Amino acid sequence: MAFALPLPSLPKRYQPAAIWALYILGLCPGLWYFYLAATGGLGFNPVKDFEHLLGIWALRFLCLGLLVTPLRDLFNINLIAYRRALGLLAFYYVLAHFAVYLTLDRGLVFSSIIGDVLRRPYIMFGMAGLAMLLPLALTSNRWSIRKLGSRWNTLHKLAYPVLIVAVLHFVLARKSLTLEPAVYITLTILLLGYRLIRPTIMARRRARRAATASRTAAR
Repeated sequence: MAFALPLPSLPKRYQPAAIWALYILGLCPGLWYFYLAATGGLGFNPVKDFEHLLGIWALRFLCLGLLVTPLRDLFNINLIAYRRALGLLAFYYVLAHFAVYLTLDRGLVFSSIIGDVLRRPYIMFGMAGLAMLLPLALTSNRWSIRKLGSRWNTLHKLAYPVLIVAVLHFVLARKSLTLEPAVYITLTILLLGYRLIRPTIMARRRARRAATASRTAAR
């Protein structure tokens, strides 16, 4: 059953400003952590902490982007206009996370980076996530939507394996299943599990609407 919440919708003329506000607010945590890292506010190991915090925000935005469809389907909360911004914010944080790893953590010593990749599977998962996010970010524009047509939707289903490898990267990097990794594992199961049952839910909704329309027409 879908629940309709009496939420006011933002007029379309204000949506561009709201999207830009989302970008600005979404980038604020990264800028704040950069300031803390530069001024000694992140503790004993600022590089690792900065790298970790950027990765956490990437994971949060990935989850928020995939939450848009269930919110619309189940609660009639339509945030579809903001999904692209959420996805791009996730990409920016992944890119920053990767850049900090390459430069500040590994010092662009490629022998060290390659050795790290071969020894630590979680880094392989992280790089796989970045590789899959790259075409999604490059095609997150209206021109690509028009050019690719139905293939655009197929391509952007890569967001699902991206979330899987991102969570694996996070959990394996932590080396223990504490509360925070467990929360993200649960969110991933719920968000991706919903995609499996969504066709059934939507078919039932269409059948109910058709039945309601038939009863109304018969009166």
